[in-house]
Amino acid sequence: MIFDKESDFEEAVIGVLVERGWESEVLRHPSEADLLKNWADILFNNNRQRNCLNECPLTDGEMQQIMEQIINLRTPLKLNSFINGRSVSITRDNPDDELHFGKEVSLKIYDRQEIAYGESRYQIVQQPHFNTKSPILNDRRGDLMLLINGMPVIHIELKRSDIPVSDAYNQIIKYSHEGVFRGIFSLIQVFVAMEPEEAVYFANPGEDGVFNSAFFFHWADFDNVPINEWDKVMAGLLNIPMAHMLIGFYTIADTDDNLLKVMRSYQYYAAIGIADRVTKRNWKEDTPETQRGGHVWHTTGSGKTMTSFKSAQLIASSHDADKVIFLVDRKELGIQSLKEYRSFATETESVQATENTDILISKLKSDDQDNTLIVTSIQKLSNISEDMAGLKDADLKKIRSKRLVIIIDECHRSTFGDMLTTIKDTFKHAIIFGFTGTPIQDVNIKKDSTTTTIFGSEIHRYTLADGIRDKNVLGFDPYMVKIYDDDELRQKVALEKAKAETVEDVMKDEKKKKVFYKWMDSSQVKMYGKKVGDKWVKGIEDFIPNEQYQTDEYIMGVISDIKKKWLIYSRGGKFHAIFATSSIPEAVRYWRLMKKEMPDRMITAMFDPTIDNESGTGSLDKEDGIVEMLEDYRDRLGQTFTIPTYDKFRKDVSLRLAHKKPYERLEPDQQIDILIVVNQMLTGFDSKWVNTLYLDKVMEYENLIQAFSRTNRLFNESEKPFGIIKYYRRPNTMEKNIEAAVEAYSGNIPMGLFVDKLPRNLRYLTRTFEEIKEIFDSAVIKDFEKLPEEQSEKRKFAKAFNQFDTYLQAAKIQGFNWKQRVYSAEDGTDIEMLFDEITYLILLARYKEMAGGGGGGHGGDVPYDVKIHITEYDTTKIDAEYMNTRFEKFLKLIQGEYDQETLDKTLTDLHKSFSMLSAEEQKYAKVFLHDVQAGNARIIPGKSFREYISDLMKGVENARIKRVVRRLGCYERLLREMLAKKVTKETIEAHGKFDELKASVDNSKATEFFTVVEHQNFRQSRLAMLVDAYLRYFLLSGGQDPYPENEFDRKHKTKVETVSMETDSNSKPVGVVLTDEVMEGKTITTSVKKAKLKEWYSESKALACMVDTDCFAYVDNKLCVYNKKYLERDDRGKLFFTEYAKAHEEECFLQFVMDKETGELHYITLPSSMASKTFNYYDELSALSDDEKLSLGLVNEIAREMLAAINGMEFGEALAALMDKKICNVSFRTIKSVTGLDNTTVSNMKKGKNLTKENVVSCCLGIHIPFRLSNRLLQLAGRPLDLTIPGAKGEENTIYDQILHLYWAEDYSDTYAELVAIHYEHLIHQPPIR
Repeated sequence: MIFDKESDFEEAVIGVLVERGWESEVLRHPSEADLLKNWADILFNNNRQRNCLNECPLTDGEMQQIMEQIINLRTPLKLNSFINGRSVSITRDNPDDELHFGKEVSLKIYDRQEIAYGESRYQIVQQPHFNTKSPILNDRRGDLMLLINGMPVIHIELKRSDIPVSDAYNQIIKYSHEGVFRGIFSLIQVFVAMEPEEAVYFANPGEDGVFNSAFFFHWADFDNVPINEWDKVMAGLLNIPMAHMLIGFYTIADTDDNLLKVMRSYQYYAAIGIADRVTKRNWKEDTPETQRGGHVWHTTGSGKTMTSFKSAQLIASSHDADKVIFLVDRKELGIQSLKEYRSFATETESVQATENTDILISKLKSDDQDNTLIVTSIQKLSNISEDMAGLKDADLKKIRSKRLVIIIDECHRSTFGDMLTTIKDTFKHAIIFGFTGTPIQDVNIKKDSTTTTIFGSEIHRYTLADGIRDKNVLGFDPYMVKIYDDDELRQKVALEKAKAETVEDVMKDEKKKKVFYKWMDSSQVKMYGKKVGDKWVKGIEDFIPNEQYQTDEYIMGVISDIKKKWLIYSRGGKFHAIFATSSIPEAVRYWRLMKKEMPDRMITAMFDPTIDNESGTGSLDKEDGIVEMLEDYRDRLGQTFTIPTYDKFRKDVSLRLAHKKPYERLEPDQQIDILIVVNQMLTGFDSKWVNTLYLDKVMEYENLIQAFSRTNRLFNESEKPFGIIKYYRRPNTMEKNIEAAVEAYSGNIPMGLFVDKLPRNLRYLTRTFEEIKEIFDSAVIKDFEKLPEEQSEKRKFAKAFNQFDTYLQAAKIQGFNWKQRVYSAEDGTDIEMLFDEITYLILLARYKEMAGGGGGGHGGDVPYDVKIHITEYDTTKIDAEYMNTRFEKFLKLIQGEYDQETLDKTLTDLHKSFSMLSAEEQKYAKVFLHDVQAGNARIIPGKSFREYISDLMKGVENARIKRVVRRLGCYERLLREMLAKKVTKETIEAHGKFDELKASVDNSKATEFFTVVEHQNFRQSRLAMLVDAYLRYFLLSGGQDPYPENEFDRKHKTKVETVSMETDSNSKPVGVVLTDEVMEGKTITTSVKKAKLKEWYSESKALACMVDTDCFAYVDNKLCVYNKKYLERDDRGKLFFTEYAKAHEEECFLQFVMDKETGELHYITLPSSMASKTFNYYDELSALSDDEKLSLGLVNEIAREMLAAINGMEFGEALAALMDKKICNVSFRTIKSVTGLDNTTVSNMKKGKNLTKENVVSCCLGIHIPFRLSNRLLQLAGRPLDLTIPGAKGEENTIYDQILHLYWAEDYSDTYAELVAIHYEHLIHQPPIR
């Protein structure tokens, strides 16, 4: 059905919702106040009984109490628990309720079990009014909102036909950014974005969260066929009771990921299917049939743990069973599953662990509701039987009497042995379910059993092909690598069968010739074997002995292939690989050779460490190999393990590969590049950081699919478009095994499992480029120099470029490079590329311009479908080189003799290169070029074209910053710092910087400014809101000013301000005389607490410069001159005051002059051992020359001597020199006792190893060296502090910068405690607990 108007679509959706159980009386165009009143009425009707509201309606004050609880909870994650908590408490303030006045009452708000029209209210809201967080932005109106019991829990955004669904979800993202989902609207749990032919639904991440399109789901039917028609989506997803259950049961507040999640359709079908079978279980009968509950076939990576938890939760909440037991077959998986279960559970749900079998028994026989959900291992549960020593008959009888539901994870793996048989015999009264991504089928039957015969029929299926189609997991890019030539192998086998030494021998004997040619004929004998009926017909590779794959030639061939493309596949070492070998001896041999051939790569191996004393030399070689690997691990990564602690080694490896705590932020030299295994880690292990699997072993069916699936977890699609598989041993056999496994586990839809190869991706690239070119040609835009004007054309371009980039990134991994213009297709024909790298960069520049939102404006337009990761590609270096060559050519021409035609052509090329710049940059590039031609530009040798543009733009930006400071009187340094960091809406509030900036505003200046621009609309009560909106807009827009120059600016340009934050950087501070008049209302102190020092350091240019000189050490809340006369070191290297310093404070301590009432800093006085001079807190002391600083005493000789002592040294040598007793006098033992760094790590650091930022900074703080020394060590370690990096890394570098400047002399444990308080303790090592 076509809808030309959105309003018609809206009415049609309302009609279907009413048909599906929602109330017919629609709430139209309500404000937040209207919805609050509606909620109050519903709460009253549902709680009017005497013991609650006593027939007395809720007052505005009581509703405000509820709203305050909502505002305090704030995030959808916490509000999910609020909604599903069933009730809310208030203190009655309605005097009519004499029974409860002043007392607390509990109000029922929602019960997920009460899915009935009479007990629950289901209302539709049309076009609700939203207030935005900023007065600069217009208020908004949504499309539809669904209320359950008066609470807005589902928001629907609609678009008419021919408008993509991305416009609808981008509208939601824009609304969230503008702060419209606040107040009562913060209760929204699920968003639905819909156009007539497509709909997606997703959980609300909250205003501070990130909308991730990977978690925008399409609803599907039971067979996983996506449902796109709007009315069918309404019927399947938003009907009553489904919508009620969606909020109550199928949203998950994941406290581990700190995210609200919503289940996918296949998870719903599986969970409800299991719950239904438990409900229908006849507990009075105990037969093999009643015991077999069924199995769920959901592919790896599809969220089976969440599905099993929701199944358990549904069963427990319906009281259809007494116990729900989740079984795993490995200790690590048990710990992981327990952690995930607990993160999914609500505050009222308890998930029990079982440290041993005795505890498991106590939980099973317990009648306590808290012991309903249990996570344990198959080993522990199988221990419980009639033969168990010490088990009381009464206890076993009690357990057997309970209604037990057992859910087994990865049931394809260990459930075909004796343990499951024991469990089935012991717990005949149970019902057992299995979860697997690779069920055992008739084609790979084990012990005459399949998953169906053991667990029962299939409950739901979601195959690998389904997961790849839905982009829940990645596809695979498999490569067969033939170390041996097929023809040569065939000839060797043919000679052997013909019993001949050479081909010449064959030709002499007709009998031999006949046999020989039979085996040489690929139509008679294949390279691979196959089953014909019940008989196995061997292929050539079946006759190749295993020893052939253990030769030096073969092994070095495999290593050479791995080495050849390692950098490309790993993206420069960002991703990791698993290499599976056929045996432990081979794994050891590969490890030794790869360490030799690839010394720069961190390679380790993991396998069963059991040493069999009866196996002779083979066992000894294995033991030697393990010892060598553990020693190498210790030397490279600083972690020590032994054979008895091998389990801990295994855990450390898995955490590193998965980048899980404590390895979330791994430096490159702390990563594992390649992990060699035999069987371990090929099933059950998940890491999105693994993208390549090398196989030198033959695998089949479930083992093969499980191994492949280690590579297919989702990551940024541009960096990891697929999982890479390379297989070497018996490659033709493996190819057939892959085909068979795909057929078995794709659910009869094998298409899509394997990604397109390079030729096809190149054809797609060419086709998509032609589409993009057509968009710009239609808009009559030459050389892609600007974006089309039409919004629809921009949207087409965004969509096409997203697809273009996907093909490009895949092609790059497969072998595409910019220098090659022609490639061979599958049939040998040529594929010619229609674009070059420069054209791509120009298109990328246009794409980046759309990242700000629809039309580049800031009104109600929907943002374009722009992928953030694409906008973050750094092309600066390439852009600069390309433009520079053309600019230099242009300069040479105009500075010498030239003909006009050559100049015109050069100018054309130069102008074409401008297309790589943003629209803003192009404007300044043209201005500069005009100045060059007019002779008004000063040309500096060696200065790049980009630098000239940057200077022009910085000048404009500087003027804008100064204008904001002039208008608001805020701290210029802090404003510049936040602008340089490119804060986003997610990071702007981090660490209190934005609050600090707002607090620095001069209210009198701000009032004067807003009085001018707001005219009669200005109210003093709105000042804080206006300031917040102005500064927030300025920072988030990258320095764009929403207020043009006005009367206020013209007036203040003529003023001469005596004290100004805008002191000309060229003027030098002269100092201040502290007269009685100046000191009126002020006080002097030498003591300043950490928080205040940090604040002053951020806002005071004078103090920042003094600290930056390394002349002062912060000890016992004072900044003391760093000199041996005033400071000494104890035997741990820690600084403390000399007795002389304590007796002569004015001589060695900085003095701070501050306001008596507000504590605001005004002046800083240098101690008398220096110049005893006083400066304004904002004075730019950095403008002083070195000689002038020297005359003030602002040069530290100790720091100079230290720097001189390590001049020309490498890191390790420099560290050893600084630790020497002649300088800092710090020993290994001291470093360990202070910082927690172990001797091995510090020893490695002295050798130039383990130089992570965390280790280096911890060392610097541990030996108490001033900033310039720390900064030098960080540079030597290759870990400089770049404060301009946006995002988390930039924030971390800023904190490193602060603690190394301010707290280097402080006690290490105090600094660590300070970092713990702001949740940045991971930046340095945890000190030992004393």
